[in-house]
Amino acid sequence: MKKTKSCWEKKEFKYGLLFAAPWIFGFLAFSVYPLVSSLYYSFTKFNAVTAPKWVGLKNFEDVFSDPLVWKSLLNTLFISFVSTPINLAVALLLACIVTKNFRGKGAVRTAFFLPSVIPMVAATMVWIWMFDPTYGYINNVLGWFGINGPAWLLDAKYTKWALVLMGTWNTGTIMLVCMAALQSVPKSYYESAEIDGAGSVKRFFYITLPCVAHVFVYQAILSIINSFQYFQQVYIIVTANAGVKGGSAAGGPENSILMYPLYIFHNAFTYLKMGKASAMAWILFIIVAILTVIMTKVTKKVTEDAGGE
Repeated sequence: MKKTKSCWEKKEFKYGLLFAAPWIFGFLAFSVYPLVSSLYYSFTKFNAVTAPKWVGLKNFEDVFSDPLVWKSLLNTLFISFVSTPINLAVALLLACIVTKNFRGKGAVRTAFFLPSVIPMVAATMVWIWMFDPTYGYINNVLGWFGINGPAWLLDAKYTKWALVLMGTWNTGTIMLVCMAALQSVPKSYYESAEIDGAGSVKRFFYITLPCVAHVFVYQAILSIINSFQYFQQVYIIVTANAGVKGGSAAGGPENSILMYPLYIFHNAFTYLKMGKASAMAWILFIIVAILTVIMTKVTKKVTEDAGGE
């Protein structure tokens, strides 16, 4: 016998829809509609002034034939697979430090985490000043040791490494996650290893690292996905250095820090090529989706291996 809903259940359902309506409307208007629209615009010639004109796959052909697309993609891959591992290693090192028992541990934790709560615009402007080749603090410190510091943000050989240095400063959130993972490792493992005569290095590589590997790999996935959205810092840097000799409003000297999202922004709002920008955005979506699937399988494998040990 088919069960019918009571009057009260129908009212509850209506009230539930009523309370959820603002979120549903926002999701459809600000997530689903822009997503579907960008897919349509990727097959059109569209500049936000004139009506879209269907051009088929021409935008995708233009994307793959544009050398700056490949340049920006290589720059983004550098941040993803060079800067991200360094940042994760620094975060794990800091987590290992703050999990030790010593006086002032709380103050040290706060100092390590504090950069993560500073607004990105303010932090980037401070780093621009610190990287100044003449008055910057970094080159002044290098000068104490007789080292002639480079023009960090004006020399194409050093611009990406300047971004890497900026990234290592802002690892407080990952440090907290790693710290929680380290504190969950059973102390009995370390006690047994000490009885067997294992040193601190062996304990780290044979106990600590395997036990936190699943958390570490998960953080790596999130960091790599976020690195493909690397925009705010480079936009502030190239805008601030646009009027400086050797600077550029597009992507830094020789487009050395022209990241893929920044080039999407330029195509959409500087060159008014909305169709091409939409095509680039969908290519980025596909790349991130593939990487996510691959790294999710890696995470599952690491977790299974850790559980098996």
